[in-house]
Amino acid sequence: MTTTQLVTTEDMARTKAEPGLRTFIDLFAGIGGFHHAAAQAGLTGVFAAEIDAHTAQDYHAATGLEPVGDITAINPDDVPDHDLLTAGFPCQPYSIIGDRQGMDDPRGQVIHHIFHILEAKQPQAFVLENVKQLRSHDQGRTLKGITDRLQQAGYAVAYSVLNALQHNLPQRRERLFIVGFNTNQAAGAAFHTFHWPEPRPLTRTLQEVLLPAEQVPDHVQLNPAMRARYQAAHQSEYDPGIWHQNKGGCISSHPYSCALRSEASFNYLLVNGERRLAEREMLRLQGFPDAMELSGSYTKIKHQCGNAVPVPLAHAVIQEVINGINSTARPS
Repeated sequence: MTTTQLVTTEDMARTKAEPGLRTFIDLFAGIGGFHHAAAQAGLTGVFAAEIDAHTAQDYHAATGLEPVGDITAINPDDVPDHDLLTAGFPCQPYSIIGDRQGMDDPRGQVIHHIFHILEAKQPQAFVLENVKQLRSHDQGRTLKGITDRLQQAGYAVAYSVLNALQHNLPQRRERLFIVGFNTNQAAGAAFHTFHWPEPRPLTRTLQEVLLPAEQVPDHVQLNPAMRARYQAAHQSEYDPGIWHQNKGGCISSHPYSCALRSEASFNYLLVNGERRLAEREMLRLQGFPDAMELSGSYTKIKHQCGNAVPVPLAHAVIQEVINGINSTARPS
């Protein structure tokens, strides 16, 4: 197992006794949305897990932290001590794009490894993320089972659906966040002071996200016949605008993007009905810095971006968790 140990055992013993977040681990890490968010909040990553080897390489290049592979093969006791656990656990079992088999899907069962790590390591808090459909899956029974299990692990739990569009990203992306505070530690009191981040005005426009025409790569351009077909099918009042084609083939357009999806068709989102989103534009729509680089094919990068958690949205949640825990550490 490869980890980057950046804090001492003495440091960890102190932080367990005193509320305050310093370190985090990143499970089902993807390309590092949670890592970027937690690092922006001043936390240090000490462990990451990502089963896809190619994605793990990109994560390592971007963050300096080398992920282990399959988290199901890791003994929870071997995970380094940490203050905050983050995880964007697999969403396909609950997604509207997938077959929504939930916990009957093997990918839905990997959440049990999050439970095991929480029980073994008892971090002060956690932040989990998934698609909003998890809230209603199996008439709410799936989410209740998850929250019940998190409470059994020793955490006070809250959840909410948040939209990246309300946190200064021009992407309508609704995600379910679940947070928890360790009731066996002083940090547990933060549950009573925690509140979800307030919506922010959208000041970052599509104009800032989209590349200048001369920088748009040729491979995202539609061929003339396909472009003519889209232009004949829809008239948009927005320029620039992102055209969205739903599963039924209906087209709408907006001054922002609908949610990036890893498994959607290549023509699901189109810029002005003329071309697909470029790789850099997808990264920007998820809030990654322009220094972020991904390797591989367009298909691979589209998949990676579609699976990522929006960085500003994750940061907003993590910051509120930190604020809540810091408030418990202040003298009354």
